[in-house]
Amino acid sequence: MQFWITISLILVLSTIGLTYEIAAGRVLAPFFGTSLVTWTAVIATILAGFSVGSALGGLVAEKERHEATRTVQKALVATAILMALSPTVLGLIYALGARDTGGMLLAVFVAFFPASVLVTLPSPLLARLAVEARPGREGSSLGLVLAAGSLGAIFGAILAGFVALPLVGSVATFAGCAIVALLCVPFIKGKSPRDGGSDQNTDPRRLLGVAGGVILLSFVSGPVCRYESGLSCIDVVAQGSTVFLYSDRTQQAAERTLTNADTPQAPPDLVMPYAQWIWARMDRDLGPEPSVLFIGGGGYTLPTKLLETRPTAQAVAVEIDPLVTNVVRQHLPWAGAMIKRAGYDAQSRRADEAGRLGIVHADGRVFLNETHRAFDAVVMDAFSSGSVPAHLATMETYTRLRSIVDGPVYVNLIDVPDGPLARGIHAILSDLYPHIDTVQGPISTRGRANIVLAASATPLVPLKALPTGYDPVRITPGRAFTDDRGWVGHR
Repeated sequence: MQFWITISLILVLSTIGLTYEIAAGRVLAPFFGTSLVTWTAVIATILAGFSVGSALGGLVAEKERHEATRTVQKALVATAILMALSPTVLGLIYALGARDTGGMLLAVFVAFFPASVLVTLPSPLLARLAVEARPGREGSSLGLVLAAGSLGAIFGAILAGFVALPLVGSVATFAGCAIVALLCVPFIKGKSPRDGGSDQNTDPRRLLGVAGGVILLSFVSGPVCRYESGLSCIDVVAQGSTVFLYSDRTQQAAERTLTNADTPQAPPDLVMPYAQWIWARMDRDLGPEPSVLFIGGGGYTLPTKLLETRPTAQAVAVEIDPLVTNVVRQHLPWAGAMIKRAGYDAQSRRADEAGRLGIVHADGRVFLNETHRAFDAVVMDAFSSGSVPAHLATMETYTRLRSIVDGPVYVNLIDVPDGPLARGIHAILSDLYPHIDTVQGPISTRGRANIVLAASATPLVPLKALPTGYDPVRITPGRAFTDDRGWVGHR
């Protein structure tokens, strides 16, 4: 094999490996969420696979050249098959009952470890071929081998995060990795001293045909979700007269559809009980023309309710993923109409004077750090899968909020009763505000519930009624999360 072909193969396979790793973390989210725990499991499992693959590949590289070449070709074909099937295997394991941390670890290992081993197995043979291709220049050859591996990892990370996952989704990204692995097979050649230096290369066409068929079949099950970006995996489900929006299989918003008697200008009825409670508090606590910040746009149902019922109110909604806003425009009639009628780009230097709903597509923490605006209240309702992003659940975040928000803070959480997230957020609010009101909704089959808090510098007047299944709760004192020691996600 020519030296630069070998180096190129090392770079390409390293690119595939890192693209696969990041895609694995993305496709895991709809099943087990996105947290420090899930990403740790993915990274540790795939790096373990890379290590085992390198070790086994070293044994393969010591064999006769023809036998080693044939083994590596078969490994790449198997890599392609396993990568293409990874989302299907993950979904099957989840359907069989894998849940919580133990189930997540099992699913990650079964779905992603084998392909991680096999994609790295060719590397030692390729490194040997590269070194042998330039006698007397072993040092520089080995250096280029290592550089190609590192550069490929960088390319893979950029390709997955900025191109493949946002543009084509996770299933197509896995299939793309598989196709590239197959394209590498014909280039795996070696010269055996016993045959006079002629090229020895097995005919891989039958194996390639089988693998190609499997890759095509991997598309039969369809995408993991209806709409997908690098940040969100969104489904829209209509049940009777209600439209539900799910992100990573966690219900994010719901709206009742318009009837003949309804108009988009009529105040919508809120469907989700946690939103009903937050709105009841806002309606009781705020004046006739408040300026309210919403961290987490989601279904835009609360901003819509605010602006419909208070004609002079102003709202700014910070939603990290533009795809969420586009899906809301298309499928949620009340919020979609409000965005069309009153929405404007609040990031532009010159806001639309007629607009009342400012939309910011950015990370909530980044917006808080950079904004110079002041608000009368804030709703913290940002989620990554089924949990609050860790960097939005710290003392530093809420201290910043305290400096730009004059009135109440409303917080929606999903946690086990009196769980670590609820205790940490409650501890933060207790340090910053003298008055806190907390309620908890019904407990799901997974043992979690919506825990909703309101915090204020002034007394909070009790509400006359609570949503069905919601009751006041007492949160045990806990440790306030900080940027240094923060929330790690559900385990």
